[in-house]
Amino acid sequence: MRELFHPNIEQLCLSTILNALGDPIRLKIMRSLAGQCETTCACCNIDLPKSALSHHFKVLREAGLIHVRIDGKQRYLSIRYEELDKRFPGLLSTIIKCIQ
Repeated sequence: MRELFHPNIEQLCLSTILNALGDPIRLKIMRSLAGQCETTCACCNIDLPKSALSHHFKVLREAGLIHVRIDGKQRYLSIRYEELDKRFPGLLSTIIKCIQ
């Protein structure tokens, strides 16, 4: 299995993050992940084809909002709270409050 791209803290770009969050499905994914340490893709409970969900997860991952860990056939998702707060203090907490 190939390694998934996760931007490092210096590569996080505000416009890319805001663009990723400009989609209602991705906001719903972030809302589902908020407050959880690490969970599977199934936790989002969004009625979309698997390919469409995979695309949304990829956009969030490549924007630096989520981390995806692969274990066998399972993918575990988590929000990159600490890294995002170091790069953009208060941004993620404000966004999470607004979408709750």
